[in-house]
Amino acid sequence: MAIVNHDEGHAYGLTFPDLPGAFAAADTWEDIPKAAAEALDLWFEDQPDVSPASLDAIRKRADVAEELAAGAVLMPVPYIPADTATERVNITLERGLLRAIDETAKARKMTRSSFLASAARREIVGATA
Repeated sequence: MAIVNHDEGHAYGLTFPDLPGAFAAADTWEDIPKAAAEALDLWFEDQPDVSPASLDAIRKRADVAEELAAGAVLMPVPYIPADTATERVNITLERGLLRAIDETAKARKMTRSSFLASAARREIVGATA
């Protein structure tokens, strides 16, 4: 979860209740997922994995309640660890969809795998790979 603060004329500020010292900024609402993913990647480079607190537990924290009362919002932030190791998988798709994927990937000078990975990442976290 991220706490998102925004004052008119300023960037959106993000903090992460489970990750002390982790923060991000985004110029637009649409840029928040990418900024959050980058901040989490940086934080986890040097920090151990953390089990996320439940939404109820986060809402009950005094510091979070104070920020929410002042106008901040909580936003779920899916996180995909920056693990560049690849793994071969077998998937099943409709033939027409597969053709469309291959044509689009080729037009974008991408492999099928990179196209699928990019599309999946965008669906999960709202950011491009």
